[in-house]
Amino acid sequence: MTDDEFDLLDELYFLQSYEYLKNKLDWEDERLLFTLESLLKKEWIKCYSGPEEEIFAPPSLTINGKELYYLASKQGLLNHNTL
Repeated sequence: MTDDEFDLLDELYFLQSYEYLKNKLDWEDERLLFTLESLLKKEWIKCYSGPEEEIFAPPSLTINGKELYYLASKQGLLNHNTL
């Protein structure tokens, strides 16, 4: 797990919007989207189109990642907590 992945997962114990993550971490879009994509490929996060609307097919984060909400998956939390 990279430092960026760890820091991002630290913010995803609760459902968070892209804008919240961008403001909280103070990262540029490219860095944030790259890290979200990495976590998504590892199945360590879940994506939501709204506060209660989980997306089950992997979305294209480069196209609409700024409009989504994110939450750590159980697997992501386990990996985050074992370090």
